[in-house]
Amino acid sequence: MATLYEINAAITNCVDTETGEIIDEEKLNTLLMERNVKLENVALWIKNLESDAAAIRAEREALEKRQKVTENKAAFLRVWLANALGGQMFSTARVAISYRKSVSTEVDSESVAKKWCRKKITYTPDKTAIKEALLSGLKIKGCRLVEKQNIQIK
Repeated sequence: MATLYEINAAITNCVDTETGEIIDEEKLNTLLMERNVKLENVALWIKNLESDAAAIRAEREALEKRQKVTENKAAFLRVWLANALGGQMFSTARVAISYRKSVSTEVDSESVAKKWCRKKITYTPDKTAIKEALLSGLKIKGCRLVEKQNIQIK
């Protein structure tokens, strides 16, 4: 099967460019049908790829939920085991449980002096507000409305 580019070129060759007269009507109709089949097949391929992407996304979300549940269960069981052992070491041929000391810092962020805090300021454009302002006629430096054609395949 020819490419869409080749089909379009062949369609152009079926029409006299000076007069606009159709040179070979039967060939033109065949080419138009072939072009429509090509376009339909590409659109169906897009639908199939989007469907696959949605299925993969859904599976990823399901796996993420399972991961979170498994991690939470392991954390709960870790606390339960630590409470059950009460700081004692435990060892078998398949597992060894021991303890190590660590130091962490607990901070009440409400009462800490500013000299012990980091300053963090971030700015991000509010695209919704900017769009509304531009639509109302306001000019904003560095911003503009761009009209797009979004293809819909159903």
